[in-house]
Amino acid sequence: MDTAVDVTLIGTLAAVWLAAGLLADGLSTAGTALHMRRRARLLTGLIAAGAAIFVAVPMVTALTPGVSSAPTAALLPAVPALIVLTAGLRRLSWVRRGAGAFATAPLAPVPPALRAAAAHPLIAAPLQVAGLAAVVGLPLAAGLVQLPGDGVPATTGFTGFAGIAITLVALAVVAIGVRAILRHSRLAPLVLAPIDRARERVRATAR
Repeated sequence: MDTAVDVTLIGTLAAVWLAAGLLADGLSTAGTALHMRRRARLLTGLIAAGAAIFVAVPMVTALTPGVSSAPTAALLPAVPALIVLTAGLRRLSWVRRGAGAFATAPLAPVPPALRAAAAHPLIAAPLQVAGLAAVVGLPLAAGLVQLPGDGVPATTGFTGFAGIAITLVALAVVAIGVRAILRHSRLAPLVLAPIDRARERVRATAR
């Protein structure tokens, strides 16, 4: 087993997903539509890079002599990454196209509806969870925790690590999800505010 290769693969995977999560976290705070479009494009590229690394992990480890822990470690962020590649990427494309509609006015402010769409929990939360899960997989890739199987029994160290990892990831998922939902809920009323004001003007005129 080449530990350096495993750590490099999982470390790169974690770095890409963490960078994407940080960028997605600031997507809704872009000052102009042009900035939001650029961030959405960069975020799309990072997601593509993360998916490419997922594909590269089994290919590289298959060419490396010995038993590798990288494929198992890469499975930890697989579920949130799958959410990113389905629901998250679709919503990100909506944001990118919406911001692209203001290409002729690069200094135009971001509409409230577009800002709320950029803050949707399905964009940032799965990316951040994938990054944290990949970080949890680093001890496995580094060989600090011995995986059971292939004649190796489940040890107390592995059991303890699995319990701690599951607990930490579960707490992180809850914290990230709650934070994303609260931020989206703060922006959502701004979308309805112009509609409510228009209704009030119509009612006032009717009177």
